Order: sequence, then structure tokens, then C-alpha cells
Amino acid sequence: MHSDTIFHASDDTIEQHLIALRSVLAQLDVPYRSGDSVAVKLHWGERGNTSFLAPYFAREIIAWLLEQGTKPFIFDTTVLYSGGRRTGKDSLETARSHGYTEEYLGCPVVIGDGMDGRDVIDIDAHFSHFDTVQVTSLVEKVAGFFIFSHFKGHLEAGFGGAIKNISMGFASRAQKQRMHADAHPVLKEERCTRCGICTDICPTGAASFPGSDDYPTYDLDLCIGCAQCIAMCPEGALRIFWDTDSTVFQEKLVETAAAVWKRIKEKSLLVNALVRITAECDCWPGANPVIADDRGFIGGYNPVEVDRESIIRIGADTIVNVHPAVPWQRQFAYAHEIGFDR
Repeated sequence: MHSDTIFHASDDTIEQHLIALRSVLAQLDVPYRSGDSVAVKLHWGERGNTSFLAPYFAREIIAWLLEQGTKPFIFDTTVLYSGGRRTGKDSLETARSHGYTEEYLGCPVVIGDGMDGRDVIDIDAHFSHFDTVQVTSLVEKVAGFFIFSHFKGHLEAGFGGAIKNISMGFASRAQKQRMHADAHPVLKEERCTRCGICTDICPTGAASFPGSDDYPTYDLDLCIGCAQCIAMCPEGALRIFWDTDSTVFQEKLVETAAAVWKRIKEKSLLVNALVRITAECDCWPGANPVIADDRGFIGGYNPVEVDRESIIRIGADTIVNVHPAVPWQRQFAYAHEIGFDR
């Protein structure tokens, strides 16, 4: 089994980015056979987000896969929160608006859990938090996978890369909720301006105003822990409260990814893009500051190793400085404990 990674540096120009990506692709050992269907997992960005990876990267990967004689397509899954990817229809419209179209890419664009979110299966996990995990049925339907991840910061995970792209990215909406279920918002009244954004964007109606002069309240029985209200509060008046140790979320993230990886690792490749490295994920609409210079692209054969190398390349302090209270290091420690990095 491969344990090495492939890195090619790049400056911040499109031309150099594509040269670096091509160099990584050229050095990967290809596990696919001619005629194989290959699903490319990526994130085409939330509606209003401007930091998502441009579709010309995906087109480059698709062209390379076609050269191998495979039959590629790209996919993502629907999400818990309101916005441009909550339903299959909305997500495809968002993809198209961001340039992810079959005409441009040269391959189909697919919703991995189906247009109604029900094209999912339960697979064995047998870990501490999950005995099974629910994910897109593509894990049983296609011959291979290519995991293309934008490496950046993340509000709850600390960083988002290959592990999160497989975990949240393959998960059904129910599985996403199971991973988030231990978190809920807590209001700092001294910062709250009663703007109403949290109540407008809450997908379940958990956030509401009891009265016109009151502060918003949060029904924890309805709250699904998606943290959209926390992320979108313009005043930073909400923080995450964890019903359990916040490391549990990190462990659940790793367990879901590890269960998927056990099913697909023999037929999968990974590339992390260390470009436009922002404080938050591509689900974040509006301002999303860049926190590190472009580094290049890292290819490999294990998501834990590819993410670990990504942290090394940008510097751990980059993540610590942006998300100082998030125990993201637990992802690597726990992955080792359960054998995910081997």
C-alpha cells in the first residue's frame, strides 16, 4: 500500500496552478482500468461563496481521467442547511452558476445522494461512535473514485481537506446530522443586534424571536447542529456549545471517512489543492479571508497522509491562529488509533 505523497509547488497564477496539478497527476499510480466509471468528489461552492475552486481544475482532472480510458463524472451531496445546495435541484443550479457544467467539464454532473436525498446506503463502520454510517450509494455503483479537495480552514473541524471531503461529502443528510448533533448555538446578548439573520437561515425553524423586543432563542429539540447560524451571524454573537467534548465531532468526522475509505481505498486517488486557502469552507457565502499564500497541489493514496502533508505545507500555526479553540489535531491522533492512516 502506498504511504507517500506527491507535492508540486505553485505560485498564485492560473498557469502555474495548472502546471503543478498536471505534474501531480502525471506521477500518480493509476488504480483504474480502461472503461471504469470514476466518480470525482469535489465541492462546487455554496451560493454566494467566492472562494471555491474554479472549474478549470476539475476540467483538467476530467481530461486526465479520459486519457486513462475511464468514464468520469463529478458529484457532491446535498446538505443540512438552507442555501443553494439543500436540494438536488438547487445544488445543480448552484453548480451551473459556478461553471460546473457538463458542457464545460466534458462529463456529467451528479448529485451523489440523489435528487431527493434518498439514494443512500448503510455501510459497516464498527467504531466507538458509529456501528454503521449512511452514505451515497455510489460507493457500490462505481469502479473508482478521485477525491479532489480544497484545503482551507473550517469553523468546526479546524481544517477541511480530504478527510472532511470524504466524510461530510459522501454522507447522507441523516449522517451529517449524526456528526453535528452534539453542537448547538449559544447567544452572547451583548453582541446581538436582533438582525434576524439566524432566524431567516435556520433550516428547521429552531431559531426564533419570542417577541419583537426579545433576543432570539434556539429550540434545541429542533436544532440539527449545522452551525449555519453561528457561521453567518454578522456580529459574531453566537458560539458553539458542545453537549459532549468537542473532540467527539472530530472523531465522528474521522469515523465516517474511515468507513467510506475501507470500501473505496483500493480504487481511489486523492489531490488536495493548497490554493486560495481561506479561513472557512466553501459553504461560507460572502467574505472569507485568505489565511496563507498559495502552496500548490498534493497528491496521494491515503486521505490522512494527504491532509497531514497539507498541514505541514501551510504550517499548523495557520490553522491554530484562525481556530484556536478547535481540537483539530484529534483527527490525526484518532485516525491513527483506528488504523485509518495505514
